[in-house]
Amino acid sequence: MDFTTLIAFAAAFFVFAASPGPDNMTIVARTITHGAASGLAYGAGTVAGILIFLALAAVGLSVLAAEMGTVMAVLRYAGAAYLIWMGIKLWTAEPVVPELHALKARGNLLSIFMTGMALNLGNPKMPLFYVALLPNVVGASLTVDHLAVLAGVILSVEVIVIGGHVALAVRARSLLRSEKIVRRVNRTAGGVMIGSGVAVAVSR
Repeated sequence: MDFTTLIAFAAAFFVFAASPGPDNMTIVARTITHGAASGLAYGAGTVAGILIFLALAAVGLSVLAAEMGTVMAVLRYAGAAYLIWMGIKLWTAEPVVPELHALKARGNLLSIFMTGMALNLGNPKMPLFYVALLPNVVGASLTVDHLAVLAGVILSVEVIVIGGHVALAVRARSLLRSEKIVRRVNRTAGGVMIGSGVAVAVSR
């Protein structure tokens, strides 16, 4: 695996990771409504799911993906239901101006992390991405060394992508100065989460 090929993989994965989708929209929504820790927890969960798929690729992803169809579907629907539920809660929540009140739900960071991971494990596009790309990057076999290098690339890209989304959302959060604005943001974020959950549920 030469340096040029690795750069090409990094570029392809960056486009894949940074493109608009349920994960990035949820990271932004969680950060705006519950703070950076919530957005980072969800983002970390998505990265964990990505790395699990990379590990599966090392032992024959195409075979495992075919055998795990039911499990992937269950994970996808469970994660989608949770996103929709969070969206409904946001839509109906009483507006709270961030500067005047402490952030809530910090104790739920583990559940947020697990949701992000479950949605990635249930994402049918993830194995297709690896099956399509990895043979061109590492050839017929994926060694432990290859696995470590690719994991490092993925982590580096995700730090930039997730960090960027969280930073932008934190900046947007600092502009919330009235309950009216907060209510609008809550309903917008809630709508995004509900839409993301529906999109995940109907994806094939």
